[in-house]
Amino acid sequence: MMDRSEAARRVLRDNDRGGYTVPTDRLYPFQWNWDSAFVAMGFATFDTGRAWSEIAWLLRGQWEDGLVPQIVFHAPSDDYFPGPEVWGIRRDPPTSGITQPPVLATAAHRVLAADATEAGEARMAAIYPRLRDSHRWWAAARDPAGTGLVATLHPWETGMDNSPAWDRALDRVPVTTRTEIRRRDTSHVDPAFRPRAIDYQRFIHLVEVFRDAGWEPGRMLAASPFRVADVGTNAILLRAEQDLLELAARFGTPAEAAEIAARIARMEAALESLWDEGRGCYLPRDLISGESIPFRGSAGFLPLFAGQARHAAALAGTLEGWGKSVRALVPSTDPGDALFEPLRYWRGPIWAVVNWMVAEGFRRCGQEAMAGRVAGDTRGLIAAEGFSEYFDPLTGQGIGGGTFSWTAAIWLLLGGGEA
Repeated sequence: MMDRSEAARRVLRDNDRGGYTVPTDRLYPFQWNWDSAFVAMGFATFDTGRAWSEIAWLLRGQWEDGLVPQIVFHAPSDDYFPGPEVWGIRRDPPTSGITQPPVLATAAHRVLAADATEAGEARMAAIYPRLRDSHRWWAAARDPAGTGLVATLHPWETGMDNSPAWDRALDRVPVTTRTEIRRRDTSHVDPAFRPRAIDYQRFIHLVEVFRDAGWEPGRMLAASPFRVADVGTNAILLRAEQDLLELAARFGTPAEAAEIAARIARMEAALESLWDEGRGCYLPRDLISGESIPFRGSAGFLPLFAGQARHAAALAGTLEGWGKSVRALVPSTDPGDALFEPLRYWRGPIWAVVNWMVAEGFRRCGQEAMAGRVAGDTRGLIAAEGFSEYFDPLTGQGIGGGTFSWTAAIWLLLGGGEA
């Protein structure tokens, strides 16, 4: 019988489309930004050449201003909405016009560590300027005032599309009246596991706003009725900046290293401003109202991934409390929240990629017991249920799409053990 690690490698190979990987067959038939970063790290555990290819194919979609889009449409497919025709962006290859949490520099840093050869150094040297430009895009396009917190303009950019964190901000967003919604996801997966119809109507309205703004970052920032400082995005970017700084010391210039270090200093201070002592968690902020969003989700633990250790013990205590209500950690929404839905996408289910970052963060910040618990729960879920898109925190059931690439990658990154 095939062991679990070999099965994980098989998932990555089966979802390979000739140099890039789809998240899973049919449900997500294109290349997604942060999915591919995790996939590259997974490939690096057994095939570094294929890991570099994953990154290179994603960067084929990078824009001249440095944007690394959320989706690169390398090949046509009718299995996903919205496709290139809704975005209306004339590029080769076609892409979406928004982004996702910037895991890429962290992934490249890890792939290089697995491929410490002349060939690996050469491949890193070739992509370093692209990573540098991506981080400059984040600073210029999403934090032009230099506050240290970047804005996300669409729930899809947070990676946590329908999180309850965005409910109130989305209430400001009208539903589309211009674009026919032709969802494909609910024909592949039970609608109870997916975002609601009204969520999609608002998601597509935002795409229309940005399309009307000509995809120009300044106009998009000014026009968007949805503008938040997401804890997850900011924490992931801070970690990526730290990894980029190490790469700059080897592949960049002293001036570039100084530029990155200055951004890191601003971001470290700004991220701490999102801490809420009473709730024992980092909270997102609505950048239109200026108010903190009173929502505790799995993203609230990700500052640890960036080494923000000041509140590590308090965060371990918060997560210990959550663990009394669920079979496994880490649910994407506080299980004590009235908005917790254990089966619906980012409103409750456990996601292996977030768990990996949370476990890495607790370990980095000296909370070994909680790091081990989160990693162990993640391995246990995958061992029992396979490479599901996400998992029910109350029962452990695997739900969403099956044979999911980034779940397979996380099994390999966790060392898996054989099952």
